[in-house]
Amino acid sequence: MPSQLFARKPLSLLLEEMKGENRLRRVLGPVQLSSLGIGAIIGAGIFVATGAAAHNVAGPALVLSYVVAGITCIFAALCYAEFASMVPIAGSAYTYAYATLGELFAWIIGWDLVLEYVVSSAAVANGWSGYFQAVLAKFGVVLPPALSGPPIVYMAETGEFVATGGIINLPAVVVAGIVTAVLVKGIRESASFNSAMVFLKVAAVIFVILVGAFYIDPANWEPFAPYGLTGLSFFGHTIHGQTDAGGAPLGMLAGAAIIFFAYIGFDSVSTHAEEAKRPQRDVPIGIVASLLVCTLLYVLVVVVLTGMVPYDRINPNAGVSDAFRQAGLPWAEFIIAAAGVAGITSVLLVMMLSGPRVFLAMARDGMLPLGFFGAVHERFKTPWKSTIAVGVAVAVMAGLLPIDALLHLANIGTLLAFVIVCAAVLVMRKRHPEAERPFRCPWVPTIPILGILLCLMLMFSLPAANWWRLGAWLALGIVVYAIYGRRHSVMARRLRAGVADRDLLASRPPAGDGPPHG
Repeated sequence: MPSQLFARKPLSLLLEEMKGENRLRRVLGPVQLSSLGIGAIIGAGIFVATGAAAHNVAGPALVLSYVVAGITCIFAALCYAEFASMVPIAGSAYTYAYATLGELFAWIIGWDLVLEYVVSSAAVANGWSGYFQAVLAKFGVVLPPALSGPPIVYMAETGEFVATGGIINLPAVVVAGIVTAVLVKGIRESASFNSAMVFLKVAAVIFVILVGAFYIDPANWEPFAPYGLTGLSFFGHTIHGQTDAGGAPLGMLAGAAIIFFAYIGFDSVSTHAEEAKRPQRDVPIGIVASLLVCTLLYVLVVVVLTGMVPYDRINPNAGVSDAFRQAGLPWAEFIIAAAGVAGITSVLLVMMLSGPRVFLAMARDGMLPLGFFGAVHERFKTPWKSTIAVGVAVAVMAGLLPIDALLHLANIGTLLAFVIVCAAVLVMRKRHPEAERPFRCPWVPTIPILGILLCLMLMFSLPAANWWRLGAWLALGIVVYAIYGRRHSVMARRLRAGVADRDLLASRPPAGDGPPHG
C-alpha cells in the first residue's frame, strides 16, 4: 500500500487535534521549559561522559569536541524550534516527520526516539549509580559487588565485553523506579522537582569552573591532541585517524561523536509542546536558551578538567569529582559528587518524561495500542501506563548493561532523529510555504543542510557495532509496524474510507517531484 506508506498527516488535521479534550495539561512557561532543557542536558554529560571521553578518546582536544557537537546541535535546534512553533503537540520529531515525510518515516523516527530516550535514561541511571555510591563511600557505606554494577563491562583496551561477577546495578534500578513514580504523579510536580535539581547542579558546575580555575596547570594541556584532531570513520572503517585495540576511532571528531550524548536533552523540550502555556513562543525559547547556556558551561568545564589533571589520569567514571580529589580538595570532591547525584537525577527525570509522550503521539495515530500507550490518567493528566512501561525498560537496561554500550547506542539514535528533523524542515518549506511559522529557522536551506551533514559525519564516526544495533532495532520496528501499525493506523483508515480531504490527497507524493529546496 504505497499510498499509505508515504501519506502525510495534514497540517490542518494536526492543528485540529490540538482542540481535543483528551490533551495534556498546559502548565509550562518559558522558564520551566528552559529549565527542563538544562535539566536534561547538564548531568551525565559533565559528570560522567567527560572523564571517559577525555581519558580514552580525545585528551585535552575534547574541548573542541564539545564545540563541534554544540554547533551540530545548534543547527538541529533551530529546525526543532520551527516545527515546535508550528505544531505544538506531543510527539516531537515523530509528529514533524508524519507531517512532511509520510507514515513510514514517521514510524521509523518514532521507533528511533523510543530507543533514544529509553537507552539515554538507562545510561543516565547507570551514571547516577556511580556517583551515588561515591557519596555513600564517604560515609563508609559500600554495597556488595553483586549489587553495585552490571554483570558485564566493556574494556576499551581489548574491545571486548568481560564478566564482572556482579548480578545487577541495584542503585540504578531503584532510582529508575523512584523517578517513574514521580512522573506518574504529574508534570507540574515533575517540573518543580526538576527546577530545584537544576539550581543545585548549575551551582555545582559554576563552583567547578571558578574553584578549579585556580588549580589549572597549562602543562596538562600538552599534548593538546594526543589522539589527533580527526577520528573519522565510515561504518566502522577508519578513514583518517587512530583507532583503539577494538578498532574504534580515536581523536577530536571521534570524541565529538561520543560526547554527543551530553547534548541529548534540548530536543526533549519539543516533546512537551502540548504542555506549554504559549507553545509558539515558549518552546523555541526553551530549546535555544537551554542549548546555548549548556554549551558554554560544557566548554568551560572541559577546559578546567583537562587543565587540573593530565588526560591520562582522569577518572573515566567520575572525572570531575575525582579531579578535585587529585588536586588535594577532598571536601570539594564530596560537594561535586553530591551535586552530581542531584544533577543526574534531573537528567533522568526529563529523559524518562519524554519517551512516554512519543508513545502517546504514536498511539493517538493508531500506530500503537491506544488503550495502553494512549491512556491519560484522569486525575494526574499524565500518560501513566506508558510511563510505567518506560520505567520498567529503563530499570532492566540500567541494571544489566554497561554505560559504554548505552552511551553509544543513545548517540546514534539521537543523530538519526536530528537528520530527519533537518530534512523535514526542507520538505515543509517546499510543500507548505504558506503555513504560519511563529519561529522561522534562519538561512534555509543552508542551516538544515549543514545540520544533516554534520550529524551524518558524527554518526559515521561511531563504532560499527552501533550501526548493527541500530539496524537491528529498526528492523524490529518495521516488523511491529507491519504487524500492528500499518493495519491500525488512523491515516490508513481514512484512506480506506476514501476520505475526500484536500490536504490528505495533496499529501501523496506527486509524480516527478524534485528534491526539496528552501
